[in-house]
Amino acid sequence: MLFKALSAAVYGIDANIIDVEVDFSGIKTDQDHFHTVGLPDAAVRESRDRVRAAIKNSGFDVPSTHITINLAPADIKKEGSGFDLPMAIGIPWCIRSPQPHRRQPVPPCR
Repeated sequence: MLFKALSAAVYGIDANIIDVEVDFSGIKTDQDHFHTVGLPDAAVRESRDRVRAAIKNSGFDVPSTHITINLAPADIKKEGSGFDLPMAIGIPWCIRSPQPHRRQPVPPCR
């Protein structure tokens, strides 16, 4: 995973820590592939439109590529729009961060 943030899911008086992991392929495609996995409900699955609009209105360009959002642990149902902010922060971070194949090797110490 390229980006990982923590969020929380509240159920009654119980709160569970949720890892929001964003994976960005970097390969431009003809169609947009935005997948949310980890037992999301309908509101979380629909967050792709809200997140994409928020990123675009913030001045970032989101190319058509494969973006996968993992909400872990997978056995807890995720409800509501509380995961939009970690997603909206993670996608531009993944797009603008240096890719491993572009990084320069660190020279050995002498």
